[in-house]
Amino acid sequence: MEVARELPALWGGIECTVNRVKDCFFDQLEFSGHAERASDLELFAELGLTTLRYPLIWERAQPKLGLAPDFRWADERLGLCHELGISPIAGLLHHGSGPAGTCLTDALFADSFAEYAGGVARRYPWLERFTPINEPLTTARFSGLYGHWFPHGKDDACFVRALLNQCRATALAMAAIREVIPGAKLVQTEDMGIVRSTPELEYQADFENERRWLSFDLLCGRVTSHHPLYGYLRHAKASERELAFFVENPCPPDLLGINYYATSERFLDGRIANYPRELVGGNHYHRYADVEAVRVCSNGLVGPASILRSAHARYGKPIAVTEAHLGCSALEQARWLSYMYNSAAAARDAGAEVVAVTVWALLGAFGWSSRVTRGKCDYEPGVFSVTSGTPQPTALAGWLEDFTGPNPCLDEDGWWTRAERLTYEPYVERSRAA
Repeated sequence: MEVARELPALWGGIECTVNRVKDCFFDQLEFSGHAERASDLELFAELGLTTLRYPLIWERAQPKLGLAPDFRWADERLGLCHELGISPIAGLLHHGSGPAGTCLTDALFADSFAEYAGGVARRYPWLERFTPINEPLTTARFSGLYGHWFPHGKDDACFVRALLNQCRATALAMAAIREVIPGAKLVQTEDMGIVRSTPELEYQADFENERRWLSFDLLCGRVTSHHPLYGYLRHAKASERELAFFVENPCPPDLLGINYYATSERFLDGRIANYPRELVGGNHYHRYADVEAVRVCSNGLVGPASILRSAHARYGKPIAVTEAHLGCSALEQARWLSYMYNSAAAARDAGAEVVAVTVWALLGAFGWSSRVTRGKCDYEPGVFSVTSGTPQPTALAGWLEDFTGPNPCLDEDGWWTRAERLTYEPYVERSRAA
């Protein structure tokens, strides 16, 4: 008797970034209108979604450090989730730096955040799953290394400080939550791609490929003096004592949330004459362009299936794709989601415990083409478009109705596989493991 193939579940998620640029807080929930529309949850339930990454964002509940959190918005939304049979994965900080009065490099950041997390648990003791801080490594890069977001650091020391503070905050937050909800599960998300390069830059690609695991490694208590990046962290002013905290107080995720985009895979190209000046940067040793691999690598993307298998092999934990989105036409978006889902199913068939794929940005996203540095601009629709002020279903809504069934419209490969994807002089490289 043939055993039915067990497929990943389908979850949903709302783009809920509240990031800070200088003195401005940019709130995706305000941009999309979801902040004022509880009725959106009914639309999500009608799609058949029963698990939803849902925001209880620190800065929204507590705009200024020292104020008592205001949970009235969350009371209404979580109450409606309960009525609709939606199980939330509560997200508490999403690319943010905390309320006014703190930031990612503040020595008291972790304790302040843990206090908020404990308040959430006391208010909603029925919650089961939490993502205290979304993508801490990505947030640390954008805030501490590239200077895009507050506190606008541009060096390794600021990056490492922001990363350690977020990971410590996650561990302390889960401890505070579990004092109230002993069985609470940590769903830790991180953007996960792979970096490739021309031969002279392999050392930089190797470093970045090791660095991408750091948030997971820290939480799992793996960053001992034998860790490949221990010396780097110490050189970036991390003390032995604060690194030892994670070894002595491990807080391993119960589920790894892998976020994957077409832009997640990068290529470091030493052929700088092939690129406009704004794409060329470098390190202390070489000048190079850091570009989307899909735009230059003749071999195309390594792809999510390989990355999911690598994550499972490294940690042996259940995995979910916790963000799957493409800013493109509705048809190409549907092809991308189909590609992501099929890749997750293939990784599961190969032995990786991939439990779900999350349709991210149900209401779309604003400003990511400029890294959310210019506020409400450059809208990318999702399953719904909110351009009219009222959510209208896109082609993705139809895809969700039968996402495992045959669909002739999706038979054609997506743009990321076609020759038109190549924007720069193609580079043929040897294959590298994810």
